[in-house]
Amino acid sequence: MTATQTRTDAGLATSLRISVSRLARRLRAQRAVSGMTEAVLSETQLAALSALEKHHAMTPGELAEHEKVQPPSMTRVIAVLTERDLVLKSPHPTDRRQVILTVTEEGRAVVQRVRRRKDAWLAQRLAELTAAERATLRAAVPILEKLSQSLPRPLAAAGRHAGSASRSTGRSGQFASEVYRGCSVAPSLLRTR
Repeated sequence: MTATQTRTDAGLATSLRISVSRLARRLRAQRAVSGMTEAVLSETQLAALSALEKHHAMTPGELAEHEKVQPPSMTRVIAVLTERDLVLKSPHPTDRRQVILTVTEEGRAVVQRVRRRKDAWLAQRLAELTAAERATLRAAVPILEKLSQSLPRPLAAAGRHAGSASRSTGRSGQFASEVYRGCSVAPSLLRTR
């Protein structure tokens, strides 16, 4: 990645997306050890288990909202996690229609094993960097967290931004923008690497 590729916001968005996606894939690869429970869990199942471990107790609806998935999808995830004795369902104290989900000791152990492997791999990679590079990453962590917590813009606002973005390039015919997941991007930026 060169400085010229990240000079514009669009270039920065593309470079950041590629780097973050690649890093996420490398971290995901660290989670699975053949024969261990976590090796057979999907990313969605493991993410839900991690969220429950962090938040201690949630309803299925709260978990679905937290993980940004539809309730029917979360119902299937919960079914797998309870079947594997990683999550326990208990009656809700005030609403008989609801249940409370909590992580079992085995579920907690799975989450902690995965975290330890990912942290160890990342710590080794960080040790290969210079002190200045690690300082830059330390400064970037709050910004990356802010990006990860940002809400998608409404499609109408994204569409208005898309039109203004193409007008600002002066090449509206050549670089027609598309709305993709609530963001305005040029079609050439939709390619995955």
